[in-house]
Amino acid sequence: MKKEHSKEYQKYLNRQKGVTIGITAIQIGILILFVALWQVLTDAKVMDSFIVSSPKKMYEVLVTLISGGELWHHVWTTLYETILSFLLSTIIGTMVAIVLWFSATLRRVIEPYLVVLNALPKIALGPIIIIWVGAGTKAIVVMGVLISVIITIINTLTGFINVDKEKLLLMKTLNANKFQTLTKLVLPANIPTIMACLKINVGLSWVGTIMGEYISSKAGLGYLIIYGGQVFNLSLVMCSTVILCLLAAVMYAIVALLEHLVKRKLG
Repeated sequence: MKKEHSKEYQKYLNRQKGVTIGITAIQIGILILFVALWQVLTDAKVMDSFIVSSPKKMYEVLVTLISGGELWHHVWTTLYETILSFLLSTIIGTMVAIVLWFSATLRRVIEPYLVVLNALPKIALGPIIIIWVGAGTKAIVVMGVLISVIITIINTLTGFINVDKEKLLLMKTLNANKFQTLTKLVLPANIPTIMACLKINVGLSWVGTIMGEYISSKAGLGYLIIYGGQVFNLSLVMCSTVILCLLAAVMYAIVALLEHLVKRKLG
């Protein structure tokens, strides 16, 4: 009986694996078809390559950037700023959420301000940030943190507050103090929430960094996009955007892998 069950389960796993491989193959096929169609249409003059660029022109720009040694400098600049923004916003957001969870009174005082700050277009703070911290990396990192830290606080705090009431009552019955309740119940129960915040912060950190580079930068992918637009070099803009997408996808995949490892360890 066990052998039959094991065989059926293995067949199920094989089917699921086949479905995953099939979906991946379709996704890759769509991408290849899109790129090929793009090139064919620009070669046939159906689409103006000056306006929409083309895969061939983007490749030529990429080769030029690599051969000139510029690409790695711009990629590293943006990557450094994004990772720093991501880490700071996650750490600061989680710590603030913990403090607000500890004090219900402070939470009631601060919550309206969090709502207003979350609704505020952060780009409006660009000039103020530059005056306060100066232009360059500091301003870009601050912008990246501002974009994602409020969301982190709100989502994490919501997860902390919505912990099972019966479990909280059990901790009180066992005479657990606030810190013990936090470390033994609230934080472990909110691992999925924290991991979800990490995934959200990946995208928001990239948005904040590029937004910051639009306002104040002398290097980075955002700088290349702005420069390309100013000199009407759409191939540079497109190439930089594609590189940006790839880096964001890799960073998201790393966070997803971390989530998988944490889930595996916990369960």
